[in-house]
Amino acid sequence: MDFITGVIPLILIIGVFYFLMIMPQQRKIKKHQNMLKNLSKGDEVVTEGGIYGTIVGLKDNIVVLKVATVKDEDVKIEVSRARIAFVVKSGELIEGVD
Repeated sequence: MDFITGVIPLILIIGVFYFLMIMPQQRKIKKHQNMLKNLSKGDEVVTEGGIYGTIVGLKDNIVVLKVATVKDEDVKIEVSRARIAFVVKSGELIEGVD
């Protein structure tokens, strides 16, 4: 009986920890992966490094961003798809697009 009364609080603590910490993180990861999967040309995005750009090309794991225009030429950079942090819609940062 003492064993059961000692184990039940431990099981409850683990359960609460799972529901408060692990489940929300898993949802956030799934939402971010969905956002990355649905990126398309013309989307405005922000990288994890804080660079704002517009997607002009997509490869398997690479996103080509137009970040500026200098003397009528576009400045483009290649970024890992996984490093896109946000999509910008109507001037607001959207963390994960459903």
